[in-house]
Amino acid sequence: MLLKKFIIILRNLACLVGLIMVLPFIFFAALIVILEDGMPIFFLQERIGMDQSLFKIIKIRTLKKESPNTGTHLLEKKYYLVSGKILRKFKLDEFPQLINVIKGDINLIGPRPGLVSQTELAKERNIRGIFKVKPGITGLSQVLGYDMSNPLKLAEIDKQYIEKKSFYIDSLILLGTFVKFPRKYLIKLLT
Repeated sequence: MLLKKFIIILRNLACLVGLIMVLPFIFFAALIVILEDGMPIFFLQERIGMDQSLFKIIKIRTLKKESPNTGTHLLEKKYYLVSGKILRKFKLDEFPQLINVIKGDINLIGPRPGLVSQTELAKERNIRGIFKVKPGITGLSQVLGYDMSNPLKLAEIDKQYIEKKSFYIDSLILLGTFVKFPRKYLIKLLT
């Protein structure tokens, strides 16, 4: 119990330091969003977390203000900000989620939290016990190139991650979030 509390304190401290370190990038992201589409800078969206509890995820906005509240894989390109492409490419839109980690909503690594409207994904995840773990900012499915457009495959990948989860695999996922490396290696570890 004491070790778990210590790990949480250490994680939160690392996230706080990380937030301070990425603050210049967040300011840059905020500036280009404001110049292209005005305020607000941040985007809050309800997501499904551990035990199917709901929480609001915090991201830098990469879509136009009038965009529908749905998965980005379902949106037409007309809703994307030009600056949003840059922010997504360098993962700058994801940095505010460190606040969600500090709040205890999510972990750094885990299955990506789905939208409330993604009922098929929620059903498949519920069948496989995915909601028994905290979701993450990044996860195995993202590194392997799967998005939420294939709920069954995504839930299967999430289940593989949960069954094989280790510090080593988490480190590879974190590295793979920013640097492309052979996916075959990670797939081999999971089989």
